Amino acid sequence: MRLTLPLLLSALTLVFAASCRTQKPAAAAPESESAENQVAASSWEDVFYDELPALGHRNWIVVADSAFPLQISPGMEVVVANEDHFAVLERVLKAVSESGHVRPKIYLDRELAYVPEALAPGMDACRKRIETLLAKYEVKPILHEELISRMDQVAKTFKILMIKTNLALPYTTVFMELDCGYWSTENEAKMRELMKK
Repeated sequence: MRLTLPLLLSALTLVFAASCRTQKPAAAAPESESAENQVAASSWEDVFYDELPALGHRNWIVVADSAFPLQISPGMEVVVANEDHFAVLERVLKAVSESGHVRPKIYLDRELAYVPEALAPGMDACRKRIETLLAKYEVKPILHEELISRMDQVAKTFKILMIKTNLALPYTTVFMELDCGYWSTENEAKMRELMKK
């Protein structure tokens, strides 16, 4: 059977169209660096705000520095913000505080207090900013390896949402173990005492 030129062109067009449908579309080039950051911010914020209502007691939210390791525990979800660490932390703390149903118990790496400015330029200013953002919270310092181990255990049963920022300073991750926002530890203790009677 001889193919005419119009039939041949039609066949090639169909093959080309089918191959285009199976390829992942190329991302549009951002108009500027700030536009790129806005896309990234929208992405992490969409995930965070969608999931916050479902998160509760024993879930964790972690605002991590850029070198924090990707973990493979089943309950661990990592989103990359590619945004300023302190801007992300401020928005996360505000949203958690305003949620009403959860409140954070905050942990920092104990090592954070010991990293000298001479070895990590910018560390002193970073510590001050973290202290300022966490001023109204009770913060518990714990060794980094212990926190990693604790998260590994938690993620076997409960969800941990990690938001990685673009901060390149060591031991600057902020760990938030969520607790019930409308039922205090004191109320829980009183109720347990009543149960014993």
